[in-house]
Amino acid sequence: MTNGSVRFLTRTAAQEAVVAEGWRYLLGTFCLSVPVASLADGCAVAARAVAAAGPRADDHLRADVRPDRVELSLATRTAGRVTDLDVAAARAISAALGVPAAPATGVPRPVQMLELAIDTEDAARIRPFWKAVLGYVDDPASDPAAPDGALVDPTGQLPALWFQQMGAPRPQRNRIHLDVTVAHDEAQARVEAALAAGGRLLDDSFARSFWVLADADGNEVCVCTWLDRDERAAAG
Repeated sequence: MTNGSVRFLTRTAAQEAVVAEGWRYLLGTFCLSVPVASLADGCAVAARAVAAAGPRADDHLRADVRPDRVELSLATRTAGRVTDLDVAAARAISAALGVPAAPATGVPRPVQMLELAIDTEDAARIRPFWKAVLGYVDDPASDPAAPDGALVDPTGQLPALWFQQMGAPRPQRNRIHLDVTVAHDEAQARVEAALAAGGRLLDDSFARSFWVLADADGNEVCVCTWLDRDERAAAG
């Protein structure tokens, strides 16, 4: 799919395009965690990544610099998706940093992204409240005319918020749950660790796209990946 001279990528094509460079595809975003020894080293790594990304860095690259790691992410921000421009930037950054294909070991945690989901019978009624109270904006990847379109933090710091349509009220079920999106090769280990820590598996019928888990009190979380979503969408 193209938009002018920019080519949008499917989830499968996106991950395949950068997996050899160490990046992982999450929510419309390429992510990479680079271990560093100090904050000064982290700033140097971020500067090299910016230089490698070239003149489009401001429109695509974000860097979170910490004393032990630098979290890098790439997306075509105006579209809320990854494109061939992001693939080129990912490859250039990996070459500049000497990033191996396998995820780095010794990092406190692998790359991941968090979303909040609200169950509702009427997204159009409650969406304006959440947009206002959080200071969020419409997700550029969502249909602007959709009453249940996702909301995102314009600074990219806080989790995205989306609305799950319910056919009937569920007064005895939590109405807000977490969606933790992890790298495709991290998901099974994350699910197993959560179950070993006292969690319960509620539904794995959509694995490998997501698993629905709950803690001992019934509070729910989905562990999500990009896997099989293109194929499910194509099947209708």
